[in-house]
Amino acid sequence: MRPTILVHGGAWAIPDDMAEAHKKGVRKALDAGWDVLAKGGTALQAVEEAVVVMEDDDTFDAGYGSFLTRDGRVQMDAMIMDGGTLRAGGVGCVERIRNPIRAARLILSESPHVYFVAEGAEIFAQEHGMKLCDNSELVIERERIRLREAQARAASGSPDPTFAGHDTVGAVAVDVGGHLAAATSTGGTVNKAPGRVGDSSLIGSGCYAADSSAAVSCTGWGEPIMKLVLGKWAADRIAAGGSPETTAREAIGYLASRLNGHGGMILLDTQGRYGIAHNTPRMAWGVRNDDQELVGLKLEWML
Repeated sequence: MRPTILVHGGAWAIPDDMAEAHKKGVRKALDAGWDVLAKGGTALQAVEEAVVVMEDDDTFDAGYGSFLTRDGRVQMDAMIMDGGTLRAGGVGCVERIRNPIRAARLILSESPHVYFVAEGAEIFAQEHGMKLCDNSELVIERERIRLREAQARAASGSPDPTFAGHDTVGAVAVDVGGHLAAATSTGGTVNKAPGRVGDSSLIGSGCYAADSSAAVSCTGWGEPIMKLVLGKWAADRIAAGGSPETTAREAIGYLASRLNGHGGMILLDTQGRYGIAHNTPRMAWGVRNDDQELVGLKLEWML
């Protein structure tokens, strides 16, 4: 089996002055995940390490540097899933966990439950050895400015930009044993209502993995992705014999045609075949296996 890892760092109108930072961050995440796979580690370990790198990079809307809620706080969601066992762990609306994907992994490994939210998730993480941080440690000045601008537009009745920031991060991988895993982490949308949970941490919506089908991570406007359960929609088509490349395109096309949604997807099967698609101006993405390493911001085709 050929180990492979794909990562994404968000699908939106990534501005020119942030383009290089996105490519650099994606490459670092690829390196972290590939280092695990190259040493014979599991896909689950690889996607966790790749996502941690992006959570620690303030370029992305995950972990440190996340978008802010309307009351100026960071609230994060994350999910990780093991395709071999279908075990999964997710957190929602956490405010004091620097790396939400680490907490999600703890839930997968140490709890009979799948999902914890808010204070309950933080207590669980702390009880299992994670150090909590102050929410202010996750807030950066760039996001304070972005929030003020979004609130000014709302107050004046001006519409938000069509492809407003959706810098959700994610990774999918297959290891030498042929097992799949997926992980997704996000700070949500700018100026969101406190308590809002998006698609990223919901099984089958923004994150899904099953060895019988595929591993998938989505990014973009979360509400339409949730309504279509888009990750599972794509995985089911792989199980029915579809190719990841074609299915990823079809999934994003379906997102647009059915609900006028926008976003992106990375998709991988147990053979190491992969698909990448987006219908936004740019999506930060990367793929690595024994034969290649590719990093980009825009595919040659865009749906």
